[in-house]
Amino acid sequence: MAAAAASASQDELNQLERVFLRLGHAETDEQLQNIISKFLPPVLLKLSSTQEGVRKKVMELLVHLNKRIKSRPKIQLPVETLLVQYQDPAAVSFVTNFTIIYVKMGYPRLPVEKQCELAPTLLTAMEGKPQPQQDSLMHLLIPTLFHMKYPVESSKSASPFNLAEKPKTVQLLLDFMLDVLLMPYGYVLNESQSRQNSSSGQSSSSNSGGGSGIPQPPPGMSFYAAKRVIGDNPWTPEQLEQCKLGIVKFIEAEQVPELEAVLHLVIASSDTRHSVATAADLELKSKQSLIDWNNPAIINKMYKVYLGDIPLKTKEGAVLKPELKRDPVSTRVKLKIVPHLLRSRQAAETFPANIQVVYDGLFGTNTNSKLRTLSLQFVHHICITCPEIKIKPLGPMLLNGLTKLINEYKEDPKLLSMAYSAVGKLSSRMPHLFTKDIALVQQLFEALCKEEPETRLAIQEALSMMVGAYSTLEGAQRTLMEALVASYLIKPEVQVRQVAVKFASTVFPSDHIPSRYLLLLAAGDPREEVHGEAQRVLRCLPGRNRKENASKQMPSFPEMVYYIQEKASHRMKTPAKYMTGTTVLPFNPAAFGEIVLYLRTCLAHSAGVVPTSQSLADMQDHAPAIGRYIRTLMSGSQATSSSSSSKSGETNPVQIYIGLLQQLLAGVGGLPVMYCLLEAVSVYPEKLAAKFVDKTEWIKSLMNSSKEEMRELAALFYSVVVSTVSGNELKSMIEQLIKTTKDNHSPEIQHGSLLALGFTVGRYLAKKKMRMAEQRDLETNADFLPDQEELIQSATETIGSFLDSTSPLLAIAACTALGEIGRNGPLPIPSEGSGFTKLHLVESLLNRIPSSKETNKMKERAIQTLGYFPVGDGDFPHQKLLLQGLMDSVEAKQIELQFTIGEAITSAAVGTSSVAARDAWLVTEEEYTPPAGAKVNDVVPWVLDVILNKHIVSPNPHVRQAACIWLLSLVRKLSTHKEVKSHLKEIQSAFVSVLSENDELSQDVASKGLGLVYELGNEQDQQELVSTLVETLMTGKRAKHEVSGETVVFQGGSLGKTPDGQGLSTYKELCSLASDLSQPDLVYKFMNLANHHAMWNSRKGAAFGFNVIATRAGEQLAPFLPQLVPRLYRYQFDPNLGIRQAMTSIWNALVTDKSTVDKYLKEILQDLVKNLTSNMWRVRESSCLALNDLLRGRPLDDIIDKLPEIWETLFRVQDDIKESVRKAAELALKTLSKVCVKMCDPAKGAAGQRTIAVLLPCLLDKGMMSPVTEVRALSINTLVKISKSAGAMLKPHAPKLIPALLESLSVLEPQVLNYLSLRATDQEKAAMDSARLSAAKSSPMMETINMCLQYLDVSVLGELVPRLCELIRSGVGLGTKGGCASVIVSLTTQCPQDLTPYSGKLMSALLSGLTDRNSVIQKSCAFAMGHLVRTSRDSSTEKLLQKLNGWYMEKEEPIYKTSCALTVHAIGRYSPDVLKNHAKEVLPLAFLGMHEITDEEKAEKEECNLWTEVWQENVPGSFGGIRLYLQELITITQKALQSQSWKMKAQGAIAMASIAKQTSSLVPPYLGMILAALLQGLAGRTWAGKEELLKAIACVVTACSAQLEKPVPNQPSTNEILQAVLKECCKENLKYKIVAINCAADVLKATKEDRFQEFSDIVIPLIKKNSPESTGIRTTKNEDENEKEKELQLECLLGAFESLGKAWPRNVETQRCYRQELCKLMCERLKLSTWKVQLGVLQLMNAFFQGLMLLEEEHADPEALAEILLETCKSITYSLENKTYSSVRTEALSVIELLLKKLEESKQWESLTSECRVLLIESLATMETDSRPELQEKASLLKKTLENLE
Repeated sequence: MAAAAASASQDELNQLERVFLRLGHAETDEQLQNIISKFLPPVLLKLSSTQEGVRKKVMELLVHLNKRIKSRPKIQLPVETLLVQYQDPAAVSFVTNFTIIYVKMGYPRLPVEKQCELAPTLLTAMEGKPQPQQDSLMHLLIPTLFHMKYPVESSKSASPFNLAEKPKTVQLLLDFMLDVLLMPYGYVLNESQSRQNSSSGQSSSSNSGGGSGIPQPPPGMSFYAAKRVIGDNPWTPEQLEQCKLGIVKFIEAEQVPELEAVLHLVIASSDTRHSVATAADLELKSKQSLIDWNNPAIINKMYKVYLGDIPLKTKEGAVLKPELKRDPVSTRVKLKIVPHLLRSRQAAETFPANIQVVYDGLFGTNTNSKLRTLSLQFVHHICITCPEIKIKPLGPMLLNGLTKLINEYKEDPKLLSMAYSAVGKLSSRMPHLFTKDIALVQQLFEALCKEEPETRLAIQEALSMMVGAYSTLEGAQRTLMEALVASYLIKPEVQVRQVAVKFASTVFPSDHIPSRYLLLLAAGDPREEVHGEAQRVLRCLPGRNRKENASKQMPSFPEMVYYIQEKASHRMKTPAKYMTGTTVLPFNPAAFGEIVLYLRTCLAHSAGVVPTSQSLADMQDHAPAIGRYIRTLMSGSQATSSSSSSKSGETNPVQIYIGLLQQLLAGVGGLPVMYCLLEAVSVYPEKLAAKFVDKTEWIKSLMNSSKEEMRELAALFYSVVVSTVSGNELKSMIEQLIKTTKDNHSPEIQHGSLLALGFTVGRYLAKKKMRMAEQRDLETNADFLPDQEELIQSATETIGSFLDSTSPLLAIAACTALGEIGRNGPLPIPSEGSGFTKLHLVESLLNRIPSSKETNKMKERAIQTLGYFPVGDGDFPHQKLLLQGLMDSVEAKQIELQFTIGEAITSAAVGTSSVAARDAWLVTEEEYTPPAGAKVNDVVPWVLDVILNKHIVSPNPHVRQAACIWLLSLVRKLSTHKEVKSHLKEIQSAFVSVLSENDELSQDVASKGLGLVYELGNEQDQQELVSTLVETLMTGKRAKHEVSGETVVFQGGSLGKTPDGQGLSTYKELCSLASDLSQPDLVYKFMNLANHHAMWNSRKGAAFGFNVIATRAGEQLAPFLPQLVPRLYRYQFDPNLGIRQAMTSIWNALVTDKSTVDKYLKEILQDLVKNLTSNMWRVRESSCLALNDLLRGRPLDDIIDKLPEIWETLFRVQDDIKESVRKAAELALKTLSKVCVKMCDPAKGAAGQRTIAVLLPCLLDKGMMSPVTEVRALSINTLVKISKSAGAMLKPHAPKLIPALLESLSVLEPQVLNYLSLRATDQEKAAMDSARLSAAKSSPMMETINMCLQYLDVSVLGELVPRLCELIRSGVGLGTKGGCASVIVSLTTQCPQDLTPYSGKLMSALLSGLTDRNSVIQKSCAFAMGHLVRTSRDSSTEKLLQKLNGWYMEKEEPIYKTSCALTVHAIGRYSPDVLKNHAKEVLPLAFLGMHEITDEEKAEKEECNLWTEVWQENVPGSFGGIRLYLQELITITQKALQSQSWKMKAQGAIAMASIAKQTSSLVPPYLGMILAALLQGLAGRTWAGKEELLKAIACVVTACSAQLEKPVPNQPSTNEILQAVLKECCKENLKYKIVAINCAADVLKATKEDRFQEFSDIVIPLIKKNSPESTGIRTTKNEDENEKEKELQLECLLGAFESLGKAWPRNVETQRCYRQELCKLMCERLKLSTWKVQLGVLQLMNAFFQGLMLLEEEHADPEALAEILLETCKSITYSLENKTYSSVRTEALSVIELLLKKLEESKQWESLTSECRVLLIESLATMETDSRPELQEKASLLKKTLENLE
C-alpha cells in the first residue's frame, strides 16, 4: 500500500517537473499563456495531495509562476475553469484559498465582454464561502457592472443575474454596494492614524476604551467597511466613479428588489461627482411614485445610515466591535436623506430616531443652515402627521429643542420664522404642553416686539395658533394672562396689538368683564386691523341657531357698568384721558362709542332680549322689555347700592349708564348714543326724564344739530322731558317752541322745533286721553285748562301752516308732527269749513301722494299721517274719504309705497283699535290691547268689499298689484279680525287670480297671501280652501263667489290668461308636486318656501316676517324629502325662469345637507330617465340639464347598470323636435361621455370592467348605427376615448368592437362620396377612392381599432377571425373592406404566431376581395395578402399561388390579371422570403406577365411594371434568371401558346422570343420544344395578335441559327420552319402578311437558305400591285378609310422592298434568273415614287449590290453588269438630284459609293460605260452645292474618282 502511495507521489512529482520544464521553455507570452491555461487548475488541485513533498513542489512552481505572471500584465489566466474549481463543494479549503488568489489575479485581466459574461458566476461562487473571500469576489464584480448590458424588457428569464433565488447573496451584495457608494474619492486608509473622537458627538464615550488604535473611517462607514472597499488593489477615483455608476445602472435595471435599493439611490444622489448624482437622481424621480415611503424597512435603513451606529448597549450587554462601528454620514448625504423622510408618515412616527435626527440637524457639530432648515421642516412634518399616541413623548423634547434654537440662534431670520411657526403647530397638536407655561407666551410677545419684520409674521402666526392652548385658564393663571394681554395692547407695534386682541377675545369667556374691557379699548385703536377685529368680536350678535345662542354669554349689565365707571374715573386722573375742545373724556371717541353700544347690548341681554341687528328701528322693538328691566333695577337698587360705590355720586347702574351717555353725547355726539339716551329715558320717563328738565337748553342745542336724524331723535327726547312738566312751565315751553318755529334764520332750528312741538302736543294729548279714561267721573282737571287747550290748538295750526312750506324739509317735519298729534288724539282743529280744517288737511295730504313734485319721503310720511288720523280720533269724520283716497292713489312702479299704503289702510280701517295707537317705548304690538272706553270706528267690511270687488279685478295691472299688497297687509295685521276670518274663500280667490299676473312680485305676494289665508282657517275651511286652490290651479277654471248681490268677483277671463301663457305655471308645478305626494295642502308650504323676490329682504318686506313662516314650512315638509328630492332636483333646471327660481328656493330651504343628492342618487336618476321622454318639452329639457349636473364629478359605481338606458334614452332625445332640448341632450351626453371614459380607467378595477361591458354594446349597436349624425359622432368619440383610457380591459370585447367599428367606417362616410365615385371616370375614381380609404384609415374609428389590436392574443382571435372573414366577404363600402385589410396587416405584425391557424381562412376571404371591381379595394386586399403569407402555412401559400396561376392563365377578365400582379408584387415586397421559397411557381408567371400585350387605349403598363419588378428583384440578372428557371419558363410559355385566348398565345410568343433573344442560343431539347410550340400555334386561321408568333419565330431562328444546322430529333428542321412561314406569307390579311413576309425574310437571312423563287412570287406581285398606276383608281371609300388603307399599303410596299433585300440569296443561279428583273423593278420605282418609297428602294439597292455576285471577280459577266449599271445610273440620278429630301440624297450617294468600291475591288471599271459616268458626274456636280457639308464633301470625292477614270 505504502509503496503504491510512494510511487503515486513520485508520479505526481514527475508530472510537476514536466510542467516546470515546459514553463522554463516557454519563450513568448503566448506559449506561457497556453501552458498556464492548460496546467494551472490541475496544479492547484495537487495542493490537496497528502504528500508533503508534492505540496512543496506545487508551492515552488506557484512562486515561479507568480513572478512571471506579475511582470507580464497581458497574460490571461483560465478564470472560467478556476471559478468552476472554486465552486466545487468537494474542494479542500487549501485549494480554494489558492484558487481565489488566481481568480483575483486573472479576472481584471480579462477583456470586458468576458468579464461581463462571468459576472453572474462570481455571484454564484460567493455562496457559503468565508466573508473575506466573498468580499474579494464582490470587489471583482463591482467594476464589471458598469459594462453589463441588461435587456430592455425586464423579464425574469432574460435577466443576467438571477438573484431572485439568492436572498443571502443579494443582502451581501447590497451591503457591499452601499459601502462603495459611501466611499469618498481619493480616500487613503492610514493604518497608523488613530481614530479621533470628534467626528460624532454620540460616540465619544464608548470609543475611548475599545477603539483607540483604529484609524478614522470615512463618514457613514466602519473601519472594516472602508478596508474591504479599498481591497488589495485600491481603485483610482475614476474607477470608483465608474463603479458607482455601474451600481446605479444595476439598480436601474431592476436586478434587485426596488425596496432594497432605495437607500442606495438616495446616497448615490448625494455623490460629489455630477455623473453619479444625476443618474441616481433621475432614477429616483422615475421611481418616486412607486416607492412606498411609509415602508418601515426603507425608513429604518435611512435612519441607520443617517445616525450611524449609536452605541446603545444591546440586550446581551455586548458592545459592537469597534472596527464594525459605523459613523454617521456626512452632511451632504444627510441633506439628501431628510427630504425623503419628509415624504414619509412612517418617518414621523419612528421614535427615537426622529428626535435624534431633529437634534442632530439643529445642534449637531457639522450641521449647516440648509440642514437646519430641513430639520425644522421635519419638525413641522412630525407635528402634522405623527399620531396622538406617538407624539406624546416627543412633545417636551421638541419644544425644548425649538425654544433652545429660538434663544440661541440668531443668524437667519427665515430659519427663526420656521422655528416659531413650528412652535405654533406644536401648540395646536399638544395644547397641554403650553397651558401651564405662560412665560412662553410672554417670550413670544417680547420677540414680536423686537424681531425683524420678516420673522414677525411667523411669530404672529405661532401666537395665533397657541391661543387655543390657554382657553381653559383659571384663577391666578387667568389673572396673569389678563395683565399680560393688557400690557401688550398698548405696545406701538401693530402686530403685537393684533395678537393681543386675539388673545383677549379667545382665551377668556365672552362674559369675562376685564377682557371685554380690553377689547373695548382696542376698538378705539387707530389701526383698522386691530379695531376691526375687536369690533367683530364685540358686535358678534348671537347667531340664528339656538346652539350658538346658549353659548354666547354676556357680562351682566350692572357689573359691566360699574367696571367701566371705575376704569373711567381712574383714567380721568391719568394721561390716558382724551381731550376734545373744552371737554375731557375718559376714553377716545371710538372706544367710548363702542363702550356705549356694548353696554346697550349687555342691557338688552340682561333684559332677556336677543338683539338681532344694529339698526335703531330693530332696537326700538326691544324697548318695552328693556324698560321693564330698568324699572326693576331702579326699584331694587335704591336700597342696596349706597354701600357699593358711594364715591361716584351716582349709584344706580342705570344712572351711571345715562351719565356716560350724556358725557359722550356732550363731547362727541353720534346717532347711536343719542338713541341709547332717548331709549333709556323714554322707557321710564317718570323717574329718568325729570332729571333733564333743567337741561332743556342743552337738549335744544342737540335739536339744532346738522344731521336730520339727530334732530328728530333730540326732538323726541325733548318731548319726553317736557311731558314731565305741567302748568305754566309747560305753557312757556310750548310758547317758546312756537316762537322758534317762526325764526327764519336757521331751517335746522325750525325743523327741530317743529318736530319737538308735534311730539310734545302728541304726548300731551295721549296723557290727556289716559287721564280721561282713568278719571271719567272727575269733571275737570287742573292740567287740561281751556287756555292750555287754546295753546295746543294754536300750536297745531302753527304746524299746519308749514305744510305748504317751500322747504321740503319743513313740510315733511310738519307732516310728521301732525301724524304724531293725530295718532295720539283728535286733531284740535275744526272738521270742515274755511281755514285749516280736518277736511282741508286730508285733501291736501291725499293730493301729495300722486304728485310728481313730491319726494318719496314726503309721500311716505303723508300716507302714514293719513293712516294715523282715524286711530287717534274715533269720530274722525272723513275716514272713508281718506281710505278711498288712499286706494285711488295708485301709481305705477311704486311698490314700496304700496306697502306703506297697505299699512295705512290697515290702521285707518280698524281706527281706534289699531296697534298704532300704543306708546312704542312701553308696549309691544303683541301686548297691546285698545283701551276699553275708546269709540269704535271699524270699517274693515267696507274696505274688504272695495278691495275685492273693485281693485283686485281692475283692468289696470298696477292697481291689481297694489290691491294684492293691501290685502296681504290686512290679512297679516288683522289675522284675528272676524271679517277677515269670514271672507277667507273670497280672499283666497282674489290671491289666486293675482297668481297668474305677469310680474313676479304680484305672484309672490299672492302666494304668500295664500299661505297666510290657509293658516287662518279652521280644519274644515282648510280642506275647502285646498280643494278650491288645487282645482283652480290645475284646470285654470274660474271660481265664482257671490259677494254681494250679483257681483262677479272676476271680470272677463282675467284668470290664467297672460300674454306669454306662463303666469300660473310655477304654481301649477307646485300644486302638482303637492298632489303627487297626495298631500295637496302642502302647496301652501311650497308657496311659503318659494320666496325669491328681493322685496322680502327690504325693510318693508321683512316686516311681514315670512322667513319665520318659511322655516316652519320647511320643518313640516321634511318627512316628504325622499319623494320631493328627485322632483325638486329636476325642477331646478326648468327652462321657465319663474319655476326655476321658485324651486331652487324650495330646494335651498329643504335640502341643507350636502350629501342629500348622493343619498337619493338612484331615485333622482330614475325620475330623470323616466322624464327624459316625457311628452312635454320643458320636462325633457330640464331632465337633460339635471342629468348633466347630476353626473358631473360623482362616482357612478352603483349605477353602472343604468348607464346603457341613460345613453339610449339620451340618444333618442338628441333627435328631439325642439332645438333647446337637443342642445340640452347634447350637453348631458358630453358629460356622460366624460364620466364614462373616466369610469373605464384600468385603475377602477372591476367597476371599470363592468362599465365597459355594459357600454360597448350600447354604443356600438345604438350609437354608431344611429341615423342622427351628432349621436354617431359622439358615440365614436366616446369609443375612441374609452379605448385610450381602458387599454387592456378592451381585450375581451375586441371581437365585437373591431367588426362594429369596421362597419362604421363605411356607414359614417358621407353618402355623397359614393354617388360621386359612381359618376367619376376611372382615373378620378381611383384617385378619389384612395383618398377615401386613407381618410378612413386615419379616422378615429381606425384609431380605436388599432388601440384594441395591441391587446389581442390567441384567446380572442378565435372569435374575431370568423367575423373579419364575414366582413371581407359581405362588407359593404370601401372603408370597411379597406379597414379589414389593414386590420389583417396589423394582426400579422402584432401576433404572427397566434395568427397561423387562422391564416387559411383569412386568405380565402381576401381572395374574394382581390377580384373586387374597385381597384383601391383590390390593392388593399393584395397588400394584406402580401403580409398574410408570412404567417400562413406553406400548404396554404402553395394553394394560393396555384390559384393565382390558374387565374392568370385561364381567366379572360383583366381584373383577375391585375389582382394576380398586385398580389404577387405585394408578396415579393412584404414577404420576400416566402416568395423565394416558392420562386419556381412565382417567377415564371412573373416572366410571362412582364410580356403582357398592352392595349393602346388603356395604359396598362403598370401591371407589366409590377411583374417586371418581381422578376428583377428575385433573379440574379435577367439572363441568369432565364437559365435558372428555363424548364419552368418553357412549360409556362408552352401552356400560354396552347391557351384558348389569342391574347395569351401572343403573350406566350413574346415571352418565348424574349427567352430566345436573351439566351442568344438555346440548347436542345429546349429549342425544339419552343419551335414546335410556336409552329403549332402558327397553324390555322389568322387572329389578332398572331403576328407575335411570327416575330417570335424570327427571333428564335435568328438567335439560334447555328443550333438549327445540326439535325436533332423532335426539333423542326429549317425546311419545316420555312415552309410554315412562307405559308403564312400567303394569308390575305395585309397587316399580318407584312409581318409574315418580314419574318420569312429574317428566317431566310439567318439560315442563308435560297427560297427566292417562292418568295419573290409572293412579294413582287405585292410591289407591282402597289404601283402608282394601280393605286389611283378606287377612291369611292370615305377619306379616313382611304387614308388608313394608303398608310397600310405604303407600309406593305416598304416591307416588301426590305424583305427582298434580306431574302436576296448568295446563289449564282438564282441571281442570274432574277437580277435583271429586280434591277428593272427597282429603277422603275425609283423614278416615280414618293420619297419614302425611294428611300426603301435605295436601301434595297444597297442590299442588292452588296450581295450581287456579278461584282465579284470569279463570277464576272461584264455585259450583264454594264446593263444593270446603266439602268441604275439612269434612275439614281433622280434621287441624287432630289432637292427636297436629304435622306434620299444620302442613301443614293451611299449606293454609288458602294458600287464604285465594289468595281474597284473586282477591277471591272470597264462595265461602267462613259454614258453612266457622265450621268453620275453631272448629278454629283449638282450636289457639290448641297446644303449639307458632309454630302458636298462626299459628292466631290466621288466626282473626283469618276473624273480620274476618264
